[in-house]
Amino acid sequence: MSRERGGRRRRGGEELRVPEAEFTSYYGRPILKAPVWKWDIAAYLFTGGLAAGSSLLAAGGQATGRPALRRAGRVTSLAAVTASTVFLIRDLGRPARFHHMLRVAKPTSPMSVGTWILSAFGPAAGIAAVAEGAAWLPDRGLPGLARRVLPPVGHAAGLAAAVTAPALATYTGVLLADTAVPSWHEAYPELPAIFAGSALASGAGVGLLAAPTAQAGPARRMAVAGAALELFGSHRVETRLGLLSEPYRTGRAGRLLRAGRALTAAGVAGALLGRRSRTVSALSGAALLGASVATRFGIFHGGVASARDPKYTVLPQRERLDRRRAAEG
Repeated sequence: MSRERGGRRRRGGEELRVPEAEFTSYYGRPILKAPVWKWDIAAYLFTGGLAAGSSLLAAGGQATGRPALRRAGRVTSLAAVTASTVFLIRDLGRPARFHHMLRVAKPTSPMSVGTWILSAFGPAAGIAAVAEGAAWLPDRGLPGLARRVLPPVGHAAGLAAAVTAPALATYTGVLLADTAVPSWHEAYPELPAIFAGSALASGAGVGLLAAPTAQAGPARRMAVAGAALELFGSHRVETRLGLLSEPYRTGRAGRLLRAGRALTAAGVAGALLGRRSRTVSALSGAALLGASVATRFGIFHGGVASARDPKYTVLPQRERLDRRRAAEG
């Protein structure tokens, strides 16, 4: 006698199996709408961190009497925060939208808070960078007055930018975790730490590239601290999240994050072992900057991949529901 579905068999002993479930939604559309952000937002994540890390580098150079380190950090910080503003406005579509976001401050909105952080950081970084040109001004007249006033004003502005830098470095991690994108949302403890480490490492890369080896001590210490934070956080998102770690290990995101780890390790090793070689220090700085780019883009693409595949929404919800039922039972 032939059994049919489940435990039944057809005539002739052929076993029928229920096909594995496919995670689809109505009309084949994803359950979640994937982020509409493009490469410019991933670049915004990088340049914001670079601006923050560079301002901390400049503050370190200022505090320890290393003018080349201070100068490199200030100039890079201004260039990076300018690029961040351009990328953000490009995503918003019109410059007026950035202005409109400043009309209201919403402490519960990471985007609103981030806009205000960027607005506070930018002018301070700009004044600090402009002050680096004071030595080129004439000694007499109004330019001479500016030559005398700019250095102390630049010092104060540099410190103000450095105070704001940690918030600038980490708020983008909070912004991503505040979305409904599964692999971003579940990684809310790790993303700010990864972005803080990436910011420190990229700032260190600037110092190693631009400063003489005799002045690069703070940059080397920043590289070690940033690499430790970044590697720890990246390892956590690839192992702690269960199924939601998968998008960070596979595809484009997985390749980028693996490249980021390799470049970070190479950059730190070069910074520590090649401290007397200008060439090795510069190569190490370039590796750390490349690692920061790869990490930011890897995190970005991992989140986008998790939003496009319904299983990353459905299965974690089922697991949470099963745990809740088990706890109630």
